[in-house]
Amino acid sequence: MTTPENSTPDMNDILAQAARVQAELQKAQEEILATNVEGTAGNGMVTVTMTGGAELVDLKIDKSVVDPEDVETLQDLVFGAFKDAHEKAGQLAQEKIGPLSQGMNDGGMSGMFG
Repeated sequence: MTTPENSTPDMNDILAQAARVQAELQKAQEEILATNVEGTAGNGMVTVTMTGGAELVDLKIDKSVVDPEDVETLQDLVFGAFKDAHEKAGQLAQEKIGPLSQGMNDGGMSGMFG
């Protein structure tokens, strides 16, 4: 899209770019939801697997941490593994969507309006 410096961009060009960005965002969101991330705690004694959308898919607990006399440690490990997986899901989202949102701010849609 080329426009003289003092004229506004064509509305069709703006709408076409918005549609492209929306399609790219939708594709990125689908990729995030289709990707699994894994979080661990206790040197792998507890493993949580979740989708990029933070839906719990699997939980594995090593028998050695199952102690009826020490439920708190197991709770802490499950919590830690979940937190680790959740952070990885956030990183995945940032990797997929971050570049798209930067494009919107650095010469993308906002650049069209001056």
